[in-house]
Amino acid sequence: MRLLLVAAANSVHTRRWASAFAERGHEVHLLTQHAAVASYPADVRIHRLPHRGGLGYFLNRGAAMRLARSLQPDAINAHYASGYGTLAPRLASAPLILNVWGSDVYEFPETSSLHRWLLRRNLERADAVVSTSEVMAERTRAICPELSEVNVVPFGVDAGVFSPAPKADVQRVVGTVKTLAPKYGIDTLIEAFALLKRMDGMAGARLRLVGDGPSRADLEALAVRRGIRDHVDFIGPVPHDRVPEELRRLDVYVALSRADSESFGVAVIEASACGLAVVVSHVGGLPEVVENGKTGLVVPKEDAASAAAAMAALLGDEERRAAMGAAGRARVLEKYEWRSCVDRQLAVIKSAIDKRARS
Repeated sequence: MRLLLVAAANSVHTRRWASAFAERGHEVHLLTQHAAVASYPADVRIHRLPHRGGLGYFLNRGAAMRLARSLQPDAINAHYASGYGTLAPRLASAPLILNVWGSDVYEFPETSSLHRWLLRRNLERADAVVSTSEVMAERTRAICPELSEVNVVPFGVDAGVFSPAPKADVQRVVGTVKTLAPKYGIDTLIEAFALLKRMDGMAGARLRLVGDGPSRADLEALAVRRGIRDHVDFIGPVPHDRVPEELRRLDVYVALSRADSESFGVAVIEASACGLAVVVSHVGGLPEVVENGKTGLVVPKEDAASAAAAMAALLGDEERRAAMGAAGRARVLEKYEWRSCVDRQLAVIKSAIDKRARS
């Protein structure tokens, strides 16, 4: 197939989809307003649009339409239902497959009635809509009840890359790999870790925070106020190909997001693929990727005491922690393995093409 992706080139997920489609032998073109921050395979052709920002999704329409009609793609796959979902409809005669990601259906429509109307229009113009999780599919249907179907295709994990590694000994390291922004609840994690440090047998525990973001200075200050700064490692951002290495340094992975727009939790399944027991908050799609009590523990959001108790329970029981990690990896292999997710996305695209051909 000749596929036209309409998406942000600076997203690791866009790069993964484009690369996977090209590896399957499809001709892939990426239409984008964003500069690529990582290299793409040579056989993915990137077409940069002239305008940037929110208005760019309107101002770039002429250029996008000329390119799309010259390429004559078999299908157009747009990612993010607000921005690129506004640009992508009716660029060419090909069917449009629209992937929703999270804040586009949770936050964008709450901005104003105009934003909600625009999102509904974008969804209605798609030939097929794809969500990364069941909970976000429900949210999408609630916004646009006219949708006959919302397909669920997770981002998926390459379980060959994200895999366990033996540890020489237990260091009692908990941590996360996430943007340091308020909605991800890193402050709650620091508060929970401060409580953990006061528990019996946990004096030697360390907290490892991988990522950067607007809240870093505030979070470092919080760690100082709680008297744990010397036990918290702020690693900063790392390239995606180094994330497995970082995950293998942990004994327990913790994701305490407070945002319902945490629509799936790909970082959580990456941790599970590495054989880690996980602790997650009960928001958005996080409980969907964790089998509570079997692959990890689900705690109430913004509840530092419950999170501390969960971390202590796992750090203090090596056998239980190992069993949860093994069960988590088995669940990833069954439900979230990357190649299977690519198959599912391509099946949705091919179905949309066949349906358009029959109409």
